[in-house]
Amino acid sequence: MKNFTKRTLTGVIYVILMLAGTLIHPLVFVTVFAVMLFFVQLEFYKLVENSGYCPHKIVGLIFGIALFLVCFGVVYGILPVSFSLLFIPFSTLIFLFEILRVDSKVLQNATITLAGFIYVALPFGLLNFIVFSGFPDSLVFYPSTLVGIFFIIWAYDSTAYLVGSRFGKHKIHEKISPNKTWEGFIGGAVFGLIMGIINAVLFQRLTVNSWLAVAGILVVFGTLGDLFESKIKRELNVKDSGTVMPGHGGLLDRVDSLLFAIPFIFIWLYISGNL
Repeated sequence: MKNFTKRTLTGVIYVILMLAGTLIHPLVFVTVFAVMLFFVQLEFYKLVENSGYCPHKIVGLIFGIALFLVCFGVVYGILPVSFSLLFIPFSTLIFLFEILRVDSKVLQNATITLAGFIYVALPFGLLNFIVFSGFPDSLVFYPSTLVGIFFIIWAYDSTAYLVGSRFGKHKIHEKISPNKTWEGFIGGAVFGLIMGIINAVLFQRLTVNSWLAVAGILVVFGTLGDLFESKIKRELNVKDSGTVMPGHGGLLDRVDSLLFAIPFIFIWLYISGNL
């Protein structure tokens, strides 16, 4: 009961922080999510260090924060779009920094550093284009789409956990994640799609069909993202990515579903004319 109370309280604080960081003001958004990006990417680097890798954390974190801030500056109208092109040559600098390190396994460590940049920082950077969905024609802040995305993933995760705990018998992939079941997945998917329909009423910037598509992407790729992180933790023989959220683990454990889903949601919103 004590653990349930701790888990619930931590979850409520997390939800409030995410919603406040999204809804209040663009400058609050960039502050909250830049800090979150820093700690999520740091958790990833610390996680892989347990297996003997030695990522260049400082370089990876600086580039990750820089990517997020540059994307925000572009959509907020304080930086030219051409600034975003700097990250094409910057990505090669990760490999160059490894040359300067003593006893460094250049290819191995640089690849892990770059993986943290792509896995964590890139999806966070794309969030800027979702909350400024009128870019480049309009620089107006539209947080409702991102809030709706959060609602869907929370509805899916919570229902999948409850249904899986109560009725789950058939494992999705027992060797990777023994607690995830097809019953939980189906239950979560149903409520995720229902939340998509509710979003169409609450946030009418997207149509019902668009919200259902977003919900479908979140269910499929969110599950794959969760399994991907579970695979990493199982190989490293660790239970959680961190301890910053009592009862839940680390921040990476909370956003692993979004990290996989956000790039695909971004692509869908773009090709469907919603960006």
